[in-house]
Amino acid sequence: MNDIFSKVDIITSPSKFEELKEALNAIGISGMTVSNVLGCGVQKGHKENYRGLSIDINLLPKLKIEIVVCGVPVDLVVETAKKVLHTGNMGDGKIFIYDVKNIIRISNGAEGRDSLRYEEE
Repeated sequence: MNDIFSKVDIITSPSKFEELKEALNAIGISGMTVSNVLGCGVQKGHKENYRGLSIDINLLPKLKIEIVVCGVPVDLVVETAKKVLHTGNMGDGKIFIYDVKNIIRISNGAEGRDSLRYEEE
C-alpha cells in the first residue's frame, strides 16, 4: 500500500453547506461524512433573551464535514473550501488536515485506494 491519504475536517456554519457540497463535487469530491455538532471558538457564543432572562449561548450549531482525500490534491480541497466559506467574519470556520495511515472497507475487506472505489459487490 503506497497510497497517500489525507483526512480534511471542515467545521463551519450550516448556512453554506449546500454551496460547499456543490463546489467540492465540482472538483471530484463526492464522498463525505457530515455531522451536526456544537462548538465555540474565539467568538465564545452570544447572549439571548428567553422569557425575560438573559442566557449565555456558549455552544453554537455547526457542521463538521469529514472528507478522505486521495485522488484530488488536498490543497485544491482546502482552497475550494476557503473560497466558498470565507466571509471575513468570525464564525467562517476552521479546516483541519490529518494524515491517514490506511482505509479498510468492512463489507469486502478492500484496503487503501480500493476501499474508496464503489463497485457492485
